[in-house]
Amino acid sequence: MYVLGVDLGTTATAAAVCRSDSPQVLELGTARAAIPSVVAVDESGGVLTGEAAERRAFADPARAAREFKRRLGDTTPILVGRIPFSAQELSAKLLEAVVDFATSQEGSTPTHVVITHPATYGQYKLDTLTEAAGLAEVGEWSFLSEPEAAAEQYAEKHPVGEGEHLAVYDFGGGTFDATVIRRSEDGFEVVGEPGGIAQLGGVDLDAAVLGFVREHLDEAASAASGSDPDTMAAWLAIKDACRGAKEALSEDSEAVLPITLPGHATQRIRLLRSEFEAMAEPKINETVDAMRRVVESAHLTFDELARILLVGGSSRIPLVADVVVRRTGCEVHVDAHPKHAVALGAALHGCRRLDDQAGGDKTERWSEIRRLVEAEDNPS
Repeated sequence: MYVLGVDLGTTATAAAVCRSDSPQVLELGTARAAIPSVVAVDESGGVLTGEAAERRAFADPARAAREFKRRLGDTTPILVGRIPFSAQELSAKLLEAVVDFATSQEGSTPTHVVITHPATYGQYKLDTLTEAAGLAEVGEWSFLSEPEAAAEQYAEKHPVGEGEHLAVYDFGGGTFDATVIRRSEDGFEVVGEPGGIAQLGGVDLDAAVLGFVREHLDEAASAASGSDPDTMAAWLAIKDACRGAKEALSEDSEAVLPITLPGHATQRIRLLRSEFEAMAEPKINETVDAMRRVVESAHLTFDELARILLVGGSSRIPLVADVVVRRTGCEVHVDAHPKHAVALGAALHGCRRLDDQAGGDKTERWSEIRRLVEAEDNPS
């Protein structure tokens, strides 16, 4: 028996499993543990998700959908291979694939699934996510806000005193979210008004790198565009190379992007970390400004925070921690696996929630769950 925590991100989806307070990252992909939040449709109408969907997107971009989390609740259909989907339906396909993978890997369906969401989601957004969970038929499930999940994971290894306040700075692939949370007797609670920037994330830094590349291509290559599949696929590959260069610059001082477009000679564009940071810093400053507003909404100052937790894949960029420390004066903590902190915390929270609900000995509780599940599977 196990709990599955799922972090359905704008650009990447991560998951973790937990048995008796021991969360582990679920290796969803072959290249990385997290998978791209991409859904595609093949020629026969079959649905692909994650890495398989991303491969299809390179070959035929019109058959794939990305960043649909940003459109949850939007009534305008998203065409994928000429088939209309709502953002909820696409989210459900991705969620269903994660649960199916966990079931295959663990040998049984999860006892409970914890699905995370931004703290800024109101009832309407939560209703759309509820629709997605229903369409995915995930079984017993619950919601948990992403900052609460991140704090749960952090507190597992770092003591947080009752009454202490933390700020969660969540810089993901598609959005930036900031939340102040307080340690209470029962766990963590959100204080003040969560906020952020819905249209700012790692993809926007990728776009800045892409703009840099376009500026340094020769005029003919930079102008290359069109709806033919080869050119569309080439630009998609270039965008992926820009993302790779951004990630490489977290470890190296420069990156070289080989750029190939149909009918044009391959060009090599050199990007220095200092050049990337000059592009990124104004956007990172925007995130700190947004976080300041959130802290003020909790009637606190940065001096009154115990620390700031940096989560989300984009938080791995060294400049992020540098700017946050410089502008807030706070101690920061970067999770060793920022892309997975939310999923790990969600799985851990789910385990503890079942413990609290059942009470008594954990072994007895898990045995009782097993008996109930077996009874449902084998009715008399």
